[in-house]
Amino acid sequence: MAGPARLRELLAAGRLLVAPGVYDGLSARIAEQAGFEVLYVSGGAVARSMGLPDVGLVSLTETAKRVEEIRAVTSGPLVVDADTGYGNELNVIRTVRTLERAGAAAIHLEDQVTPKKCGHYQGHQLIEAEAMVRKIRAALDARQDPNLLIIARTDARSAVGLEEAIRRGRLYFEAGAEIIFIEAPRSEAELERIGQELAGIPLLVNMFHGGKTPLVPKARLEALGYRLMIVPSDLQRAAIWGMQRAARLLRERGETTPLVGEMAGFTERDQIVGLPEVEALERRYLEGTDRR
Repeated sequence: MAGPARLRELLAAGRLLVAPGVYDGLSARIAEQAGFEVLYVSGGAVARSMGLPDVGLVSLTETAKRVEEIRAVTSGPLVVDADTGYGNELNVIRTVRTLERAGAAAIHLEDQVTPKKCGHYQGHQLIEAEAMVRKIRAALDARQDPNLLIIARTDARSAVGLEEAIRRGRLYFEAGAEIIFIEAPRSEAELERIGQELAGIPLLVNMFHGGKTPLVPKARLEALGYRLMIVPSDLQRAAIWGMQRAARLLRERGETTPLVGEMAGFTERDQIVGLPEVEALERRYLEGTDRR
């Protein structure tokens, strides 16, 4: 089953889906091998993997290349962060077509001005709600597969307030977005209010350590009406911490022996990226041949 259709099937089951943030082929393989059914291609994580902050510096071309890379080594649906669509309505059309070809099952667009910034930073600026409605309609018209999900994100909670965020969420759903993502609620009470006022609308929630939104148990979020939970940066932050420790030890001691029990083993490292499958292909097609 194709990615968009499979994602719709999973969402129809009515349970909360958890999608960890991935940013390259390795992180995506690790997440899928851990058992996740849906992966989230996080714009912030992709930016950081390029050595950049999450402030709208990554291009559509760079994002699409990562989606293609991840799609090539995974089988589950990909929810892709497309920031603001990289411009106006015409840019959104190209963005949707490009990311759909690259392998997205769902694309989320936000109502910040371009360039955007992380929803948990300060100083957000929004486009007019009517302009975002036009972007949503352009995205829907641009789809080749009608199963491709368009998710609308609003950053109005940080820029204006919760009431405006809820108003925009309802407006964006009426415009055709199939999942609504109100970024950065400040409390469990706000999460509950969103669920109540947008009852019947599939909701996405962003959960990670250190953000503006408190961590809430999965069962509680599911009861409030949330259907998709993204965790954009926790895998990457764990990797950052591990690399920092290894780098310090390597610099101070010239080796990393104290971390041996915390690092992937040599064989495990290669199994994650499919070396046994490649070796099987070598045996099937290349053994006994002259490869000069």
